Amino acid sequence: MLRQTVGERPHVSRRFDGVEANARLTGSTAAVLLVMLAAEGLTIPFIRPLITPHVVIGMALVPPVLVKLGSTGYRFVRYYTGALSYVRRGSPPALLRLLGPFVVVLTLAVLGSGIALLFAALRWRADLLLLHKASFVLWFGAMTIHVLAHLGDTARLAPRDWYRRSRHDIAGTGIRQWLLVAGIAAGVLLGVLFSAKGVAFFAHGGASQ
Repeated sequence: MLRQTVGERPHVSRRFDGVEANARLTGSTAAVLLVMLAAEGLTIPFIRPLITPHVVIGMALVPPVLVKLGSTGYRFVRYYTGALSYVRRGSPPALLRLLGPFVVVLTLAVLGSGIALLFAALRWRADLLLLHKASFVLWFGAMTIHVLAHLGDTARLAPRDWYRRSRHDIAGTGIRQWLLVAGIAAGVLLGVLFSAKGVAFFAHGGASQ
């Protein structure tokens, strides 16, 4: 019988499971994005007085969105290149597979047009603002379906790298945790750096275009 000496941490055997690791990263990033997107949505009805938080949260979304696109994109490539473990895990229903590219494109359109508005010359702002609003409306519809369809998986997977009992099951927990935390920190830094751009946008008549 193995005996554990006083002060010695028990040996925990971690198995490598790329599919589960990818799913955990996707789930935890999705949970963070849900909270951030909800906060961003609360600023929209009061956009003029809350333009600074709107810009800060919008810029802070960029790194976690890239992490999420990276994890889902990796799964997509592995599945369609025939990696056995990903094929065995299966794919989302056909409707969600068709919806996926629209969610990606519309997400990039919303974020891209919003960032462009902060830097664009005055003559381009009316078109960019229209694109930002139109892409948001379409994005909101697509994202609502996407979120509701994956809500159960997100709730199940998001805590696994953070619960004491489950975080040691799969190798790479620390890397996934730091990747998510670094993404959030980088996003907050971006938001703070560009917060003044939102004020300048309204100061130059951006909202009236």
